[in-house]
Amino acid sequence: MGDRGGTGGSRRRRTGSRPSSQGGGGPAAAEEVRDVGPPGDAPAPAPAPDKDENGGSDVGSGPWDLRCHRLQDSLFSSDSGFSNYRGILNWCVVMLILSNARLFLENLIKYGILVDPIQVVSLFLKDPYSWPALCLVIVANVFAAAAFQVEKRLAVGALTEQAGLLLHAANLATILCFPAAVALLLESITPVGSVLALMAYTILFLKLVSYRDVNLWCRERRAKARAKAASAGKKANGGAAPRTVSYPDNLTYRDLYYFLFAPTLCYELNFPRSPRIRKRFLLRRLLEMLFLTQLQVGLIQQWMVPTIQNSMKPFKDMDYSRIIERLLKLAVPNHLIWLIFFYWFFHSCMNAVAELMQFGDREFYRDWWNSESVTYFWQNWNIPVHKWCLRHFYKPMLRRGSSKWLARTGVFFASAFFHETHAAPVTPASPIPGPLGACGHGGG
Repeated sequence: MGDRGGTGGSRRRRTGSRPSSQGGGGPAAAEEVRDVGPPGDAPAPAPAPDKDENGGSDVGSGPWDLRCHRLQDSLFSSDSGFSNYRGILNWCVVMLILSNARLFLENLIKYGILVDPIQVVSLFLKDPYSWPALCLVIVANVFAAAAFQVEKRLAVGALTEQAGLLLHAANLATILCFPAAVALLLESITPVGSVLALMAYTILFLKLVSYRDVNLWCRERRAKARAKAASAGKKANGGAAPRTVSYPDNLTYRDLYYFLFAPTLCYELNFPRSPRIRKRFLLRRLLEMLFLTQLQVGLIQQWMVPTIQNSMKPFKDMDYSRIIERLLKLAVPNHLIWLIFFYWFFHSCMNAVAELMQFGDREFYRDWWNSESVTYFWQNWNIPVHKWCLRHFYKPMLRRGSSKWLARTGVFFASAFFHETHAAPVTPASPIPGPLGACGHGGG
């Protein structure tokens, strides 16, 4: 009979292997069923086994493949090359949120709601008609104007470099001593107001040091250019790039106050500028500032103040086990508030000021959260201070012949000095923790 599928269809035939001539009684081989083409055609080749991602045969790809194992490492082994642990990180974040939520709920049950905005105002003002900290900040303009007038006279040669150095040194020493004396002697100023005023004067001190150094370098460069032009017997090329300022055209109050309000501590004659003010970006930063300020105040009043108050007795009794327990309990809110403060100050506040002033350099921090050493952390979490230390402290000491170790030690002690200056007005009874003084922190 002909094939049911027509002459073009394939025929099926059953073949079987003959029984082995050796050892009668053995079972016959299983029959094989395969498709064959029309008579005279070559048999169709068997399909190739599937390949896995490593190029080998796919384990378990067919019903006759008996393999289910291969040579491989566990994912947590370093030799496996596996690095995607984002799910574990998300799991840790969930556990952190749950544990902190339990602590916060426990705090609410134990103490109730302690957030009081009126108390925050009292931290800044003792008398609503007396604003000593604000007046102290306004007086700082006198020192900025004094530094400007010294530079103007140095530019025209009315003062010698030695006289200018003495006047700058006296002005800078007064900037450090005057606010500290007021904060210690004036009873109407609050600790928080003193800290803010001292921070403003510290920033002014660092900025005026940079202002003096850069103008000095410009004078030295101008003198070298004039000497070179005189020796060559021709006038120096006075052509400048468009939209740039050259020395001494930078010595204006407009230029000085742009630098004083700009989010940087290092002076330049021509700062990088952004083309326009992005209103949506600025609005987001302002909303972040408002929200995070309220969040920090709420966490301090609700979480840290009760813990600090409960820690006084163990410290008086020198109960070391209770002291360690109190410190560990303070570590969680302290880290949380520090992280919020970092984002609030270095991202929200400084980007808002930079956007308003069209200041182009927005590198206020680097990836300190990936630090593998303490040195890397100090060099990357506060870039404005780090740049100032490197430019006006560390490198000048190296140029004068100091060793790297001595220069690093000098940067360390300078940082310690300014931290102690900020922390001096804060009494033990003040409920404000360390982050307020942290914006001046940095490493060389």
